[in-house]
Amino acid sequence: MFIGIDLGTSGIKVLLVDGNQQEVASHTESLTVQRPHLGWSEQDPEAWWKATCRALDSLKEQAPEALSEVQGIGLSGQQHGAVLLGENGKILRPCILWNDTRSEKECKIFEKRFPQSREVTGNLAMPGFTAPKLIWVENHEPDIFKETQHVLLPKAWLRYKMTGEMLEDMSDASGSLWLDVAHRKWSLEALKATHLSEDNMPKLCEGTEPAGTLKDEFVQRWGFKKAPIFAGSAGDNAAGAVGLGATHPGDAFISLGTSGVIWITTEEFRAKHEAAIHSFCHAIPQTWNQMGVTLSAASSFAWWSRVTGLKEKELLDELPEKPVSPSHIFFAPYLSGERTPYNDGDIRGAFVGLSHDTTRAEMTQAVLEGVAFSFRDGLEALRASGSIIEEANVIGGGSKSPFWVSVLASILGIKLYGLAHGEHGGAFGAARLARIAVTKEDVEKVCTYPERISMTEPDIELQKQYEKLYKSYRKIYPALHSLHLENRD
Repeated sequence: MFIGIDLGTSGIKVLLVDGNQQEVASHTESLTVQRPHLGWSEQDPEAWWKATCRALDSLKEQAPEALSEVQGIGLSGQQHGAVLLGENGKILRPCILWNDTRSEKECKIFEKRFPQSREVTGNLAMPGFTAPKLIWVENHEPDIFKETQHVLLPKAWLRYKMTGEMLEDMSDASGSLWLDVAHRKWSLEALKATHLSEDNMPKLCEGTEPAGTLKDEFVQRWGFKKAPIFAGSAGDNAAGAVGLGATHPGDAFISLGTSGVIWITTEEFRAKHEAAIHSFCHAIPQTWNQMGVTLSAASSFAWWSRVTGLKEKELLDELPEKPVSPSHIFFAPYLSGERTPYNDGDIRGAFVGLSHDTTRAEMTQAVLEGVAFSFRDGLEALRASGSIIEEANVIGGGSKSPFWVSVLASILGIKLYGLAHGEHGGAFGAARLARIAVTKEDVEKVCTYPERISMTEPDIELQKQYEKLYKSYRKIYPALHSLHLENRD
């Protein structure tokens, strides 16, 4: 038996799986986000701990005998958060989360202090990353910065709470801007740029390695026969990739969730920072990945649902099962800015080309197409870096719409596959990493692919039409950007 614990922003999910990788029991506890000021996003780490305890208590109630046989625990975590610890592990302030935007100015300070940061870390400095957050703390909360002895990412703090060990895996560390991603070690220059050193950081390990043992008091609380071993584990996207079997170079998937991710596993470090591509270490040793990100994917459709007052299913019911022709209008899905390829948190979305004859169904289709065009931007950025994707699994809430998947396949020009069990999320990948850490089995044996239950190929005629429209879509961002600058001035 193995446990995966997924520390997300909106909740903690725990998953108990058996030796056949089948779910035995699971439980999710909700979390809330505190926003004390505009652009701030924080959580109390102790709230994570209480939620984790409640979730594991639930597993004990559901399956006490199975739980007692657990040998390993894996962690999946929301990335980039800054947990600041003082003497004896005292929490000094709430964790500054991945979607906190207060450190925009500090990003420029970081890159000025460390001119090689983009080449070493593989990423642009963005407010979401951890390093700029520490510069903000030093500038605005100097007393807290002086007290800071250790900085941990969210799941590393949860590991510390459960094992007493300060350890972090390569995939999560990649999202800090302190890691030399190519060489899989802390960058002393990056740490120096935030007035920190290796002494302030957890030790690094691979996601498949043993990384701590559960404390005796918790072994007794949850009735384990022996103390489970923790795996090095993974950041949330990497854990999701492990759950999907995306561990070999060239493996690709698209997550059509609240935000959107187009992922490809790579055999080497490939930096493409100028196009806002994320280049990270994978949780698998000597493996890396690249990600293109669109900030408003399924959330664009959810927004349109709120505006129309209709449920998403009702909107989809107004469309044919598959697209017959493109919509006559465009939708730019920049409702909360855009990541790849623009790294523009200020840009906002728009409908373009509305007329008296425009119908609600056309606008619905335009929303779905706009998100797909945004994914195309990410695909093109990946191609420019040398990462070629010819087919991909598709997961997330949007993947349940055959119409949307068909639009996506034709705009991207690649085959897309639906999965039988693609919604396990990071908790399942974390449980797989726990198994590998304990049993030392080969990654290939444990991280098998899920069953593909559908294939959607590009419609050749639609693909030709979308190809022309994509060229027009690419002109929308510069126009909106100019308009934004004029309004700001």
